[in-house]
Amino acid sequence: MNVHTLTRTQFLPSPPEEVFVFFQSPENLGVITPPRLSFRILTPLPIVMGVGTLIDYTVRWLGVPVRWTTMITAYDAPRLFVDQQIRGPYSLWHHTHAFEPRDGGTVMTDTVRCIVPYGLWGDFVHRVLVRRQVQEIFDYRAEAIARKFPTQHNAAEKEMHA
Repeated sequence: MNVHTLTRTQFLPSPPEEVFVFFQSPENLGVITPPRLSFRILTPLPIVMGVGTLIDYTVRWLGVPVRWTTMITAYDAPRLFVDQQIRGPYSLWHHTHAFEPRDGGTVMTDTVRCIVPYGLWGDFVHRVLVRRQVQEIFDYRAEAIARKFPTQHNAAEKEMHA
């Protein structure tokens, strides 16, 4: 079984403290998750983030409904947090969310390290399906986040068309 790493970096024109507040709220996961995944949090709200916080939810992954539980294993506001799957479809799912101040905004980097179970078969499934699915989620998320934290140019343009 190979550990696969998928990374996405995005610049947001808001300070890390503001961006981190949005991401530290699990309730916002639904905003940045493609609707086709039917994401639903099962953990009672509100959820207070910190090391040891458990978040239980359901999602349709590769078309199959899956119950998934993650634990926050690192938390350093407003720099980063890490969620790690403790129940779900992977042998390993380790997702680092990093926020770095730059040029008056934030460079946000998501790094997912994962292992698909079942050895060579899992590696094949990763190459053929999982990698593409995660990239599509990253694409959707980038668009949703850009709408949430628009550049001044985009914000002015939206106001003109409203």
